[in-house]
Amino acid sequence: MLDAAHRRWVIVLTSLGSFMAAIDTLVVSTAIPTIRGDLHASLTELEWTVNAYNLSLAVLLVPAAVIGDRFGRARCYALGLALFALASIGCALSTGPDLLIAMRALQGAGGALVLTLGLALLTGAFPPERRGEAVGLYSAVTGIAVACGPLLGGLVLGGLDWQWIFWVNVPIGLLAAPLALRYVPEVRVPDSTLDVRGVVLLGAGCFALVWAMVRSASEGWGAPEVVAMIAVGVALLGSFVLWERRAPRPLIPAALLARRGFVAGNVAAFLTLASLFSAVFFYGQLLQFGFGDSALEAGVRLMAWTGTFIVVAPAAGALADRIGERPLLVTGLSIQAIAMLWFAGTVSAGGDYLDALGPFVVGGIGVSLAVPCGQSAVVAAVEDRDVGTASGINSTMRELGGVFGVSLTVAVFGAYGGYASPQQFVDGFVPALVTAAGLSAAGALVGLALPARRRIVVPAVAVAS
Repeated sequence: MLDAAHRRWVIVLTSLGSFMAAIDTLVVSTAIPTIRGDLHASLTELEWTVNAYNLSLAVLLVPAAVIGDRFGRARCYALGLALFALASIGCALSTGPDLLIAMRALQGAGGALVLTLGLALLTGAFPPERRGEAVGLYSAVTGIAVACGPLLGGLVLGGLDWQWIFWVNVPIGLLAAPLALRYVPEVRVPDSTLDVRGVVLLGAGCFALVWAMVRSASEGWGAPEVVAMIAVGVALLGSFVLWERRAPRPLIPAALLARRGFVAGNVAAFLTLASLFSAVFFYGQLLQFGFGDSALEAGVRLMAWTGTFIVVAPAAGALADRIGERPLLVTGLSIQAIAMLWFAGTVSAGGDYLDALGPFVVGGIGVSLAVPCGQSAVVAAVEDRDVGTASGINSTMRELGGVFGVSLTVAVFGAYGGYASPQQFVDGFVPALVTAAGLSAAGALVGLALPARRRIVVPAVAVAS
């Protein structure tokens, strides 16, 4: 186990990576209306600006864990930081939506290394009884990024071009990468292997289903293209399940699937992020397009929602060590669902910010309870040797949840509303938010299957260098 000084470096540097990734997600969401006008992007292209990053990230997270285990978690974490920074330069230099989408996918590849290996390095640096506290601190830094993201986006868009929302990542990544190589102790699990066929089947299947949901907004669910892509996606994911049952080294080891906390925690995380990313995609747009706020005004006002992460997430992580994750996750997701239904029932075109304030604060408290508990439930359910794989799978489920949530709610939005007028935007926003509330409520039901209390893990010896 690491000494206190090394633990502090691990917390700081893994939190920096999480900060960079979280800032990017929230800043981009604030900039969507500006990008739409400047690059003349369609609703589909706006959706892919978000989902190209999330889908690339999701599919590559588990491979990133295996690569980190084999070649060194700290070394590959530093590589991810550098790649994310370089891809951000590409995003900033994009002159059209197609190039921006491609660079966002490359960002996702860097983010996969950063998020998977950051959480693995963090949880591996602390004894089992303190991991909830560590994840809570990690989530608090992420929460600061979440809280500051909309404000930073508003400040940038108010005084600079939208490209600067990507330039801000560059110094963070290029500074943190060499520090990680110098100060984070290296950890390897040399017998880890990559299930290439599993990665291809999972990635292709998810891409086909996301493509179908994206196209359904303009073509309708009964269109031949949409039906065909759904069939292809289901077939590929079915093949993935069959292959995983007989693969010599599957992406998702069967032993992990036998652990109730691991399975329930991952499904709950999927639904939590599906609901949360849906709100991220639409809230900033509502304030700007539906309520007439400037980008800066929207950024400031969104802090009533995002700022709750700073206060609630670390307390939730520490409390989970004492009472278990289940009550906090179920309560948090139930609160978020209620807040979304409340907002959907009161929102109107040209409405007042006070109509949004209550749902923002209440919903923020709910999701801030749920997010760290879903993460800690998964890593608490596995042995130390499997932390990297488990955190990779958990991050995959979270990101796939975000992709699914955005795709589903955008399809609902496109069926009922659009951008022709503030009223038409609200007409689509309401059913989209009700759908997001349903996803959150489903996550609360799944959370009931979590073990009542944290299972203390017996430490395993990792190969270190």
